[in-house]
Amino acid sequence: MHSLEHAAGPATAPRHNMYGFIHKAMRAFMADTLVRIGRLDANDPVDVEAGLDQLRELLDLCRHHLAHENRFVHPAMEARAPGSSSQVAGEHVHHEADIDALDEMADALAMASAGAARTAAANRLYRQLAVFVGINFEHMDYEEHEHNAVLWTHYSDAELFGIEAGLQTALSPTERAQGLRLMLGALDHGERVKLLGGMRAHAPAAVFEGALALARSLLAERDWQKLERALRPAVAAA
Repeated sequence: MHSLEHAAGPATAPRHNMYGFIHKAMRAFMADTLVRIGRLDANDPVDVEAGLDQLRELLDLCRHHLAHENRFVHPAMEARAPGSSSQVAGEHVHHEADIDALDEMADALAMASAGAARTAAANRLYRQLAVFVGINFEHMDYEEHEHNAVLWTHYSDAELFGIEAGLQTALSPTERAQGLRLMLGALDHGERVKLLGGMRAHAPAAVFEGALALARSLLAERDWQKLERALRPAVAAA
C-alpha cells in the first residue's frame, strides 16, 4: 500500500498517463455503484432492477478494462522490461474471478424470495462489492505508480500515444461512448479541456460535436460555461 506521500509523487514534468482518465472514471463509477447498492431497497423490485443494471454495467466495464490492459499495455511492458507486468497480470486473474462472483451474487439477489432472504442477499452483495472496490482502488494506484514508471522509462510519449491509439481502436462503439460519458462526469475542468481538445484535434468533426453535446447534457451549467469558454472558438464553430 502506498503512503500518502508516495501517492502525491514528486513535482516533475508530466508524462503521458494512459491510466489517468479511465481510472478516474472507473473510481467514480465504482464509488457511485457501491453507494447505490448500499442504499438499495431489496424488497422494491424496481429499485433492485435499476441497481443491478448499474452493477452489471460496472462489471462489464471492469471485464473489458482488464482485457484491454492485458492485450495492449502488458505486452508493451514485457517487450522492454520482461516480468514487469507479472504481478498485475496475476491480480487480473483474481479480479476476473471476483467479477464472476459478483455477477452470481447479483443473480442470487434477483431470484431471492421477498423479505428477510432478499435483504440478506442484498447485504452480502454490498459487502462483497465494497471489498472489490477497495481492492481495485489499490490495484489502480499500483498501476499508476509502478506500471507508469516502467512505461515512462522505456517508452517516449509518442510511443505511448501509439499504444493507446491501438487500444482505442479496439474499443466497441458502446465501450467508447460509455468511457466518454464516465470520464466527462469524473474529470476536473483542466482534464475535460485536455480530453475534448484532443478530440477536436484528432477526431472527425461530428464526433467532437457529439462529445460537446454530451458534455453539455452531463455538466452543471457553471462547469459547462467554463468548458465552453476554454474551448472557444471551437465550440462556437461546432
